[in-house]
Amino acid sequence: MQYSVLGTTGVKVSRICLGTATFGVAPTAQDADRIVGAAVDLGINFVDTADVYGNMPVFDRPGAPTAADREPAERILGRALCGRRDEMVIATKSNGIVGPDVNDRGLSRRHIIRQVETSLRRLETDYIDLYYAHDPDPDTPLEQTLAAYDDLIRQGKIRYVGLSNHPAWQVVHALWIADDRRQHAPVAAQVKYNLIDRAAERELAPACQQFGLSLVPYAPLHGGLLADLGVLDRDVAGDQRFGAAGFTEAEIAVGREVDRLSRAWGLAPYQVSLAWLLSRPAVASAIVGAETLDELQANATAADVELEPAQLDSLTALASEPAAFHHRAGQGPQLPPSTTDPDRLSGSGSVR
Repeated sequence: MQYSVLGTTGVKVSRICLGTATFGVAPTAQDADRIVGAAVDLGINFVDTADVYGNMPVFDRPGAPTAADREPAERILGRALCGRRDEMVIATKSNGIVGPDVNDRGLSRRHIIRQVETSLRRLETDYIDLYYAHDPDPDTPLEQTLAAYDDLIRQGKIRYVGLSNHPAWQVVHALWIADDRRQHAPVAAQVKYNLIDRAAERELAPACQQFGLSLVPYAPLHGGLLADLGVLDRDVAGDQRFGAAGFTEAEIAVGREVDRLSRAWGLAPYQVSLAWLLSRPAVASAIVGAETLDELQANATAADVELEPAQLDSLTALASEPAAFHHRAGQGPQLPPSTTDPDRLSGSGSVR
């Protein structure tokens, strides 16, 4: 396993991060314990969860226990990490809807503190390494959210703060607020990012690179399409796992090309897709939501794959994201042809 430094923290995290969104569904609560143990054995020391993972109806699947009969993913994870918590860097989040009350959501001080306490109990720990704002909250000023995080850091309940699904301008705004108020600033940004979905490259990735934040992509294999074309034969694939649509024809076309190139290079598609993503600027670790032990063990091998520049270029060319807006005010005055200046031709004389 390879490791990278998370933002400016000095904390080293494995380049493969274990995702837990579907804990309790796939893997089952019983199998999750084995997967967490295998992750530790593979050198994975970074695990990602959230207060809404596992037992929400959006994760329901045929044949799996209903949401009402499932435990939260945090509780399953906490039980699996018993005796080995200090070996792991745990990231969790809040802002999702966790109950019927109007205040059972958001990034208010009230809700953040309550959810941190809930996560600490579920995870059976007295601190959280990395705590994300799961999504922006338009009803709560960012200043209030960051102040709550800063207090929790000073209390020792969380170590570092991150932003998830926030656009680049909000990330930079958060950095400005933290600097202005002498508060702890975000150290990481979590976003959907893979070889097919590259919107993060427009502004978020350059901002993170400029200001020293780490990118932690989720869905790095685009719901399995960039891992193995066999996913197309599954009853539940892609964002169907979360109640959304399946793959488009354009996405499947990219998946087929990744499969072709990978096999020509003697590698598996999941190795190539993850290696490409881990080569991108500011990316520290990729969150892999392995549903089986075999998937976890296979995906972990990607951390040791280093592609040649030509291979990376071939993959990058498969799909593109339009560059962020850029304007240059002309090219300057047109210079006269060099043939009209004998001094320029001879290499002597001064520029007039």
